[in-house]
Amino acid sequence: MENTSKQPFLSPADDELQEPELSVQDYLVHRWSTHSFVSSFVDIGDDIPPIAGARQFYKAFTRESKKLWYLAGPAIFTSLCQYSLGAITQTFAGHVGTLELAAFSIENSVIAGLSLGVMLGMGSAVETLCGQAFGAGQHDMLGIYLQRSWIILLATGFILMFLYIFALPFLLVIGQTESISRVAGKLALWMIPQLFAYALNFPTAKFLQAQSKIMAMAWISAAGLGLHVLFSWLLMLKLGWGMAGGAAVLDGSWWFIVIAQLIYIFSGTCGKAWPGFSLRAFSNLWGFVRLSVASAVMMCLETWYFMALVLFAGYLKDAEVAVAALSVCTNILGWTNTIAVGFNAAISVRVSNELGASRPRTAKFSVVVMVISAFLIGLIVSILLLIFQDQYPSLFSDSLDVKQVVYELTPLLAFSIVVNSIQPALSGVAIGAGWQALIAYVNIACYYVFGVPLGLLLGYTFNMGVKGIWYGMVTGTVVQTLILFWIVYRTDWNKEASIAAKRIKYWRGEAEAAKRKDLEKLNNQTEENH
Repeated sequence: MENTSKQPFLSPADDELQEPELSVQDYLVHRWSTHSFVSSFVDIGDDIPPIAGARQFYKAFTRESKKLWYLAGPAIFTSLCQYSLGAITQTFAGHVGTLELAAFSIENSVIAGLSLGVMLGMGSAVETLCGQAFGAGQHDMLGIYLQRSWIILLATGFILMFLYIFALPFLLVIGQTESISRVAGKLALWMIPQLFAYALNFPTAKFLQAQSKIMAMAWISAAGLGLHVLFSWLLMLKLGWGMAGGAAVLDGSWWFIVIAQLIYIFSGTCGKAWPGFSLRAFSNLWGFVRLSVASAVMMCLETWYFMALVLFAGYLKDAEVAVAALSVCTNILGWTNTIAVGFNAAISVRVSNELGASRPRTAKFSVVVMVISAFLIGLIVSILLLIFQDQYPSLFSDSLDVKQVVYELTPLLAFSIVVNSIQPALSGVAIGAGWQALIAYVNIACYYVFGVPLGLLLGYTFNMGVKGIWYGMVTGTVVQTLILFWIVYRTDWNKEASIAAKRIKYWRGEAEAAKRKDLEKLNNQTEENH
């Protein structure tokens, strides 16, 4: 039986605004009761009615699919375009040379990958707060959340910059070969501008996603990708600039996307969601940092997991071939994951908006529709990959050794695609509902306590090489996905809607308190002048 005396998560007290602290055990007791997945909701406002029968399920599934694909379609396209920036640079690097391909893979996976995980994760705090505030109709808070995230991520960027500056000794310390480390270290210095583009891009993207303004992001990303392909070919191959040209184009492409998005926001297209720059963004930064850090931990543990796969491959015999072959597979996996990332964005928006609007049954049904859709898409892509198993490796490398290893890894890659189609969709539910701290614990256990040790055991102790490392790590992903299923299965969505309302009230209250404080200061200054 639930203990009703427990304080709700992120609920402000009656006499003052504060975020209560909950232990992990209390957090779980509060969120998940013994309700089954098919238990009915109480009627709340304009929430969808309980579904009875296959015909009603089909009609509701069709309606919700349209809403999700309205968000997921442009989000998938945007994700595909943005991921393709690095993937295309990597593809051209494979035609520059095997060493260059391996070096770019290490820089992209280890140095840029560490930064990407931090920036993307901290940016997802905006996704939770903006999505729920937008669903509750409190549009004026979105711009404040965005500016706070910019401040925090730019400060984080200056800290992460040292990783880029000292990339060469760092890679040598963790055991990468000297030849790969030297090229990757030089490349990391050239990629510092990309780091600060990340700091502005990810909060901005989440801000636009929360308002369902994804088509604008899609058009901007498409333009950036077109320019990227043209200039990558021109500088890297035609003019012979090699990886220096690739780095320059990749930096420029990311900054093109950032500047175009900012112009779109500042032009007035977001209405009350962008009230202009405000000093209120500097209030309660610590509270925002706490949520951002929880989000970053959750996302980093996911983002770094398969990047660690490439890192471990660098310790195998014939490291250049192993890393190059694995980078081709992770490149393919990354491209297919752009579909799952689109689903992640769509379900995050749907869940956060619906919980913010107090429609828990709709939020729950959105999850069901998204998981089914993600599984079917992942299955189709995997089948196509197996059909063209003989042909696609030639697109990424001219080395016969690399192509042979890629061919052998394809069945494992196909299975990974199916699993990784479902997992990001479930992570999107966690972001939309604000479960980042809990999912961080799940990720630590599944990925780094179970998956990584198993992969190292199979890869090195049992001499299974790249396959063994990958078998172990994909097993960790399977376990994590099953746990996420269980969490969603046990969730009391009425309770989640209540938590969302209290979270919105808390952040709204602290912003209003800051505004009143600023007005009092202004009045006092006016009185002193008179």
